Amino acid sequence: MKHLESEQQFEQLKNEKTVFLFTADWCPDCKVIEPELPQIEEKFTEYKFISVDRDKFIDLCVEHGIMGIPSFLVFSAGQQIGSYIGKERKSIEQIDAFLSSL
Repeated sequence: MKHLESEQQFEQLKNEKTVFLFTADWCPDCKVIEPELPQIEEKFTEYKFISVDRDKFIDLCVEHGIMGIPSFLVFSAGQQIGSYIGKERKSIEQIDAFLSSL
């Protein structure tokens, strides 16, 4: 999964079909799902998957209401088309179901 490098890149990627995963190195729940994320990327090839470090991009988190991690925002053509935000642990099955529902 590629990593977000700037807020400008975030704005550009919103115009494509993009799943943003908000995460952090210290997040234990993020580490639990990390090994299985490549399977999600392989299944949902219509999306770009971008990892957003919560600590580096705290302003984006505040702007989009990201209070807990891991959390997901999905954009297409500049519009947010889905969000899976919360502080609870998310399973790969839940993430799959969320993306399938879009």
